[in-house]
Amino acid sequence: MSIVSRRILVTGGAGFLGSHLCERLLEAGHDVLCVDNYFTGRRDNVAHLIGNPRFEVMRHDVTFPLYVEVDEIYNLACPASPVHYQHDPVQTTKTSVHGAINMLGLAKRLRARILQASTSEVYGDPQVHPQREDYWGHVNPIGYRSCYDEGKRCAETLFFDYHRQHRLRIKVARIFNTYGPRMHPNDGRVVSNFIMQALAGEPITIYGDGSQTRSFCYVDDLISGLVALMETEDAVTGPINLGNPVELSIRELAEAVIELTGSSSELVFAPLPHDDPVQRRPDITLARSTLGWQPRVALREGLQRTIAYFERLRDELGPSGRKP
Repeated sequence: MSIVSRRILVTGGAGFLGSHLCERLLEAGHDVLCVDNYFTGRRDNVAHLIGNPRFEVMRHDVTFPLYVEVDEIYNLACPASPVHYQHDPVQTTKTSVHGAINMLGLAKRLRARILQASTSEVYGDPQVHPQREDYWGHVNPIGYRSCYDEGKRCAETLFFDYHRQHRLRIKVARIFNTYGPRMHPNDGRVVSNFIMQALAGEPITIYGDGSQTRSFCYVDDLISGLVALMETEDAVTGPINLGNPVELSIRELAEAVIELTGSSSELVFAPLPHDDPVQRRPDITLARSTLGWQPRVALREGLQRTIAYFERLRDELGPSGRKP
């Protein structure tokens, strides 16, 4: 069966997830417009795609209107790690809210299908475990993480109001912890932190006692889920959880990274950040039944691929992870 080529906009396309999504869409034969303001996205993430005649890059901030012609929109633009989204919390909220308004307005004008990359952070520090899509969450609206948590919650509200009021064709994916090549080396997220510290032989910093749990999905699996959701019939709007339901403690993750890197790093402990969730695991029953999707890459295999990426990055950039 021949694939109908579409022109697809990916906001945040030079970021960790966005660059992998651009790559996957190009492989499927689509034309891709990558839009990024490079606050957390990096040109290096998409440099290998520049020569592809179906690929275009545009520097743009989604808090301002965008006037382009496309068939579909994946809205991934927003800093996703606490280090980055707390750097300028007002701008983070604007990116989620104004960005959603601008992309929804574009989709309305074009009558285009649009997908919102939401987050498991809409569940806050959950009182229901594992988290299902019908759980409304337990979120601090005035805390240090609120710029991201509440910004994403508001974006979901906007998406469903545009759907109800303007019959817009929307998709909402709630993304749980994802890791893999092209993560920013200094983004403060637990997988990249642990790997960078282990490769440098530095102590691995665990916030809290390490008993808090997370579930980690390899990036290739996550991208498959996003594409599968976009391809569903219009009646399927989501929200749909996308993540790996295998749960482990932060301490177990640290020990796995030490083993796989062959590092001599020791564990050190620091106070838990404000509003840091104690546990996080997706219920992906809906993704399995609606999308026929579930993660396939085991944690150990995914960590090995990610460690190999960071080893190459250190060789290129030096121990700091920054260009000289």
